[in-house]
Amino acid sequence: MHVLVVYANSNPKSFCHAILDEFTAGLREAGHSSEVVDLYAIEFDPVHRPRDTPSWLSESVPDDLLDRMHIRESVINGAGNPLRRFAMKRMIGDRDDRGIIRMLRERFQPKDVLAQQQKVARAQALAFIAPVHFLAFPVILKGWFDRVWTPGFAYDLTEEAWRGDINGRRGILTHEKALIMQTTIWDERSYDAGLRDAMCKIMDEYTLTYPGIKEVEHVLFHAVHGADDATRRGYLERARKLGKEF
Repeated sequence: MHVLVVYANSNPKSFCHAILDEFTAGLREAGHSSEVVDLYAIEFDPVHRPRDTPSWLSESVPDDLLDRMHIRESVINGAGNPLRRFAMKRMIGDRDDRGIIRMLRERFQPKDVLAQQQKVARAQALAFIAPVHFLAFPVILKGWFDRVWTPGFAYDLTEEAWRGDINGRRGILTHEKALIMQTTIWDERSYDAGLRDAMCKIMDEYTLTYPGIKEVEHVLFHAVHGADDATRRGYLERARKLGKEF
């Protein structure tokens, strides 16, 4: 199995990095191949900017909603100075609104996002390694999802979804499994009291299961900073085992 490992920690000497090393070693021992995307090392931009707009345009939008979007005017006016607006108007030509959306998606989606989507598409399974930040992913990893999990790639929207029905969203991803591994500040008792349930609802179910991933596992390495050496060694052994048994 080919596993894409998305890693988010700025410190190369962190305990998270030790988990990454052990997990990928376990994958190798089990005969899996893997590719690591170190988001800090590649300086991935987590900020959703105007240049991301083409990634979020979808031809599935109902006709009445599409009319209200005023695609032609928005694209031309958003091109910038008069020369750029003139060039965009010529590029659009006589395309209708859906044709404009197709053109924008084909020509103007950000290259860094497309590169990440290609890595995701090549993988049969996914793994994410990061510390817990405010019961969620660090902003660089949250931004990776915000920019990479786009309609037409991770999910589709039915007409019902466009009109607000959450059950109208259809997953596109076909990965067998996703594994989340996170280090925490708080101990296991704190997460048993409800913190884990809150995290899993958003991170496991909505972010990963909803787009189509078949199985999601979420492992927390609790209170890493306050743990003794034996506990930390046990965490690393578990990370390697998670790789070997992936």
